[in-house]
Amino acid sequence: MKKRVLFVCLGNICRSPLAEAIFTKEINSQGRQHEFEIDSCGTNGFHNGEKADPRTRANAKLHGVEVTSISRQLTVGDLHDFDHIITMARDVYNGVLPYAKDPEIKSKLECWEVPDPWYGGEDGFEDVFHIIDKKVKLLLEKL
Repeated sequence: MKKRVLFVCLGNICRSPLAEAIFTKEINSQGRQHEFEIDSCGTNGFHNGEKADPRTRANAKLHGVEVTSISRQLTVGDLHDFDHIITMARDVYNGVLPYAKDPEIKSKLECWEVPDPWYGGEDGFEDVFHIIDKKVKLLLEKL
């Protein structure tokens, strides 16, 4: 049975699609793709149907990671369907928490503290890449 992992940020165009892409690349390189189903989404629907931010895609590409996901909004069904729900920041976690009334759902939530690079420059996207890359490797060790 596959482990289902969902990465969540605000708009699903910077942090969570990057986490999805890095996680995908890592499991593929380890030959573990058959063990997981991975997705990403955002708590708001402002960017539904859009590709990830061009700065996220460009920075990831510099590291050999291709970000291909299309933005979508988190659904209540996601909370039931996924085994691990990783939020990219405390505000995102707090936005998801009211929908996780069931203790089983709440136990699936994990909060990473990844700064939002949206308003920063190229350095912010580079920093976020390294933060997520490290956290993905730790998550894979745990799973």
